[in-house]
Amino acid sequence: MSQYFEIHPDNPQPRLLRQAAQIIQSGGIVAAPTDSAYALVCRLDDKAAVERLRRIRGVDEKHHLTLLVRDLSEIALYARVDNQQYRQLKAVTPGPFTIILEATRELPRRLSHPQRKTIGIRVPENTILLALLDEVGEPLIGTTLQLPGDDHMLSDPEEVQERLGKQIELVIDGGAGTLEPTTIVDLTGPEPALLREGRGGPAVFGL
Repeated sequence: MSQYFEIHPDNPQPRLLRQAAQIIQSGGIVAAPTDSAYALVCRLDDKAAVERLRRIRGVDEKHHLTLLVRDLSEIALYARVDNQQYRQLKAVTPGPFTIILEATRELPRRLSHPQRKTIGIRVPENTILLALLDEVGEPLIGTTLQLPGDDHMLSDPEEVQERLGKQIELVIDGGAGTLEPTTIVDLTGPEPALLREGRGGPAVFGL
């Protein structure tokens, strides 16, 4: 059965964050709050954890996983960003946006879209998740917590524990999330393209 940590949404307890980071670093999958719905997260370089995360979500390699980073300075290693894209990113981060960018060679190939070689990037506006990223000390791979066959995302940590308690290592209860996903914008073409409208207003991209 997975562990269950109640972490304060505004003042996360350092001891619990350290334990959560250790679980991730040892190959665990964690359900964590974001500024939209809850997400499943694991280590970027942990192939087995990433494959397990895909199985739980019921998605194949063509489904974009999201690279969760603390700030824009971490993006350049994993995605190509020109000056205009950087200005657009600066305007919407941190916040409920997932931005599709061209992946660099530093990103493990299994994490980028197999045909397009792209990756979704996100700087979440959630105190717990940002503190967890700090504690782990590197970006995490994440995906919105929506299980196969469900028509809604999971935002109640107790329901997450009830349904995924035997499949993941930790549920972080940081309070109820929302039922709205992130807004997904693709910046790899000549003009921004709205792939999904969610919590974030796409007007900043002229959409």
